[in-house]
Amino acid sequence: MNKNTPLNPGMEPGLKIEVAIVGAGTSGLYTAYRLVADKKFTADQVQIFDLNDRLGGRLESVIMPGMDFWGEMGGMRYLTSQEIVTTLIEGYPLTEPDLNKRKQVLVDKMNPVPFPMGDTSKLLMYLRKERFKQDAWNVAQDAGKKLITRYYLNDDDLGFSSDQLFNKIIYDVLMADPWFRENYSDFVKKTSEYEYTFEITSRQWDDIKPKLRYNFKGSPYEGRKVNDIGFWNLIKDQISQEGYTFLANAGGYYSNTINWNSAEAFPYMVGDFSEGTVYKTIEEGFDSIAYAIANTYMDNPGACIWSENKLITFTKEHAFKHSHKYQLTFLNITTNEEWHVYANTIVLAMPRRSLELLDQENFFFNVNEDSTLNNNIRSVIMEPAFKILMGFPHPWWKKLGIDSGHSITDLPMRQCYYFGTDTHTDNSMLLGSYGDMETETFWKALSDDKILFKVKASNSASLKELHELDSVQASQMMVNEVMNQLRELHGPDVEIPDPYVTYFRDWSDDPFGAGYHAWKAGYEVKNVMPYMRQPKPTEQIHICGEAYSDQQGWVEGALCEAEKMLETHFGLERPEWLDPAYYLGW
Repeated sequence: MNKNTPLNPGMEPGLKIEVAIVGAGTSGLYTAYRLVADKKFTADQVQIFDLNDRLGGRLESVIMPGMDFWGEMGGMRYLTSQEIVTTLIEGYPLTEPDLNKRKQVLVDKMNPVPFPMGDTSKLLMYLRKERFKQDAWNVAQDAGKKLITRYYLNDDDLGFSSDQLFNKIIYDVLMADPWFRENYSDFVKKTSEYEYTFEITSRQWDDIKPKLRYNFKGSPYEGRKVNDIGFWNLIKDQISQEGYTFLANAGGYYSNTINWNSAEAFPYMVGDFSEGTVYKTIEEGFDSIAYAIANTYMDNPGACIWSENKLITFTKEHAFKHSHKYQLTFLNITTNEEWHVYANTIVLAMPRRSLELLDQENFFFNVNEDSTLNNNIRSVIMEPAFKILMGFPHPWWKKLGIDSGHSITDLPMRQCYYFGTDTHTDNSMLLGSYGDMETETFWKALSDDKILFKVKASNSASLKELHELDSVQASQMMVNEVMNQLRELHGPDVEIPDPYVTYFRDWSDDPFGAGYHAWKAGYEVKNVMPYMRQPKPTEQIHICGEAYSDQQGWVEGALCEAEKMLETHFGLERPEWLDPAYYLGW
């Protein structure tokens, strides 16, 4: 696996191309790869531009000194139901007689491996200063009892785990709608007091989401489309504010329970993050998917990824003199000089905040000429997220019988992931905090402090190597606070040493603005998604990426939006390696 993809931080003033792709995350890289692989254009006519000096956008895999495995600062896993990302990583089966062999799609071979979620009988839950194992609800249920916690839940909700309670809410709302019962009741079942099953496909969800109504007498939302109700509003109405607090805390992510579009939340909660979901990752680091796509594009003569070049604006006024429709103005970061590129098509493979940082007065974004684009750019909530990886001299969590997975708490750290241990050095990696949404301000005050954590030598990790990471160290105050919370979460009987190195990334910083995104309530997502892929019919300007997808927070969402854009607006045929029946969404 090659991560030494050549990047060009220079300039070529007056460069004339057919397609300018802005953004070297997975959707931008995939767009370039497909346009060239499909022979729609030669590689010298499809060029990629990015502000950063690396590839992958919000994917970033790192190896810390003294360890021989990858930790993840951004996206870190995938589901095998996500066919595009799975096939790009794992290849696709050949026809007879080699059914057991798989053909690579990309030039680099990647090794898919399980992303272990750990043993729930060992992993911890620490809520309202009460510590128990994550399977405590199931253990109680198997014994015919209800686990009573320090949450004052409604009688009907007592004894449910957070996953079970999410399922109960969604089942009750679905089955309260006569239209749903008539058309889809066979696809959902209540199998026991606590267990529900949902066998609704993505295509069926897309039929359900715009039509589903909230049918509960006396509710403030009675008769409204579920699409128009915030998820917090709906949860509170179903199980009380105290029940909402339990779900937000025990579910591990505040981002899942923010007031986003309830109709979009339903399939997400019963699929992507439900109990028992199986995840996979890439042995060489999850950002390998970005590098493998980039390397396949770069394998063609004339291919170029212009790194450290910031798009300022694009215009039409001067472009006609150069026989190309658009003039793009870039700022070269290393020289602080502006230069122009001329293109007939622009692909903005960028999230919401990156779009907002562009010139909002130009012909494309100007709200005084057309407010529709401005409104639809803001149809998604920017969800702040940060990660702090911590290197320890030994895997102290193994004293609890924990080898992988995550523990959950209502403390501001919210979650910690036990990433692994180097078998030669015993150095071990922990994701010390996976903060999101309302915990962001708690950590922001600490992360902005100027006094950084001081690295310490450890087995096979010299001070020289460690000091190469000085620019990504968390602040000392932040590390102190994380350690304080780790010790409270794991209890007084577990001796936790201080870390010898950290690695910190706050995805809410510009130009990303967020770790991931969620649709706002009140938007007809089925209309916004195709609109964003070509906002103005008279302009060859397209927007794609995770932010405006129906799989937000996933690489697959970014890839599906790029594929739909390519098939609809560039006339590309679906690639041979992708099942023609695979549903890409709206």
